Amino acid sequence: MEQSHSIASRGELILNLSGVCKQFGAVTALENIDLDVHAGEVVALVGDNGAGKSTLVKVLAGVHQPTSGTIKYLGKEVSLDTPGEALELGIATVFQDLALCENLDVVSNLFLGHEVSPWCMDEVQMEVRAWTLLQELAARIPSVREPVASLSGGQRQTVAIARSLLLDPQIIMLDEPTAALGVAQTAEVLNLIERVRERGHGVILISHNMDDVRAVADRIVVLRLGQNNGVFTAETSHQELVAAITGASENSVSRREAKIAAAGEDIS
Repeated sequence: MEQSHSIASRGELILNLSGVCKQFGAVTALENIDLDVHAGEVVALVGDNGAGKSTLVKVLAGVHQPTSGTIKYLGKEVSLDTPGEALELGIATVFQDLALCENLDVVSNLFLGHEVSPWCMDEVQMEVRAWTLLQELAARIPSVREPVASLSGGQRQTVAIARSLLLDPQIIMLDEPTAALGVAQTAEVLNLIERVRERGHGVILISHNMDDVRAVADRIVVLRLGQNNGVFTAETSHQELVAAITGASENSVSRREAKIAAAGEDIS
């Protein structure tokens, strides 16, 4: 495994998907998916259950291979045949389960799987490297020797994201990073996502929480029934996003906004 990757220049196109399809037997999970991710931007991937988000993430993580279509990485067509190949290329994934060992401390979790590596670090060097990385991210971790079991949900998410940054990937995919977190912990994770973007990484954020998405995303890509259904920005109305996700322009959000608008007209 490579030690690190030089981060692409801000704004540079890192990842390009064109016409990507994925079939499982007779079932089409993804159909003609197009997606671009640039350095230093957060792309939110949203959609209802069954929209194809998880399948697309697994294709990019090397878990599934596309049935057809092309994937270009820094302008070159690539094949992501295994999770290891995706990681070596520079695509890191933090899945929702985080895959942390609760009985181990922060340092051990950060370097788990990298004990025998080109770094050849001893315990002290790993501790220094861990502190340096967490300080760069302004992470609120009390001690790198703290067992993960004693950390909050937001702090655990921070450790998982920090671990994904060890090899300086070009792109980090975050699967529902704020799920089941409280308000303060959610804010902590969203701040962390912004700092990862500031470091020049491309971030793919998968989330059902539209408030979180609108808080940090530069672009919002909607999937519906395995297909692209629009690219939006944080300025897009909540009503438009819900309509794109559900396929119905008439919904509870549109009715509520209509009532609010009508009430404003009555007052005026």
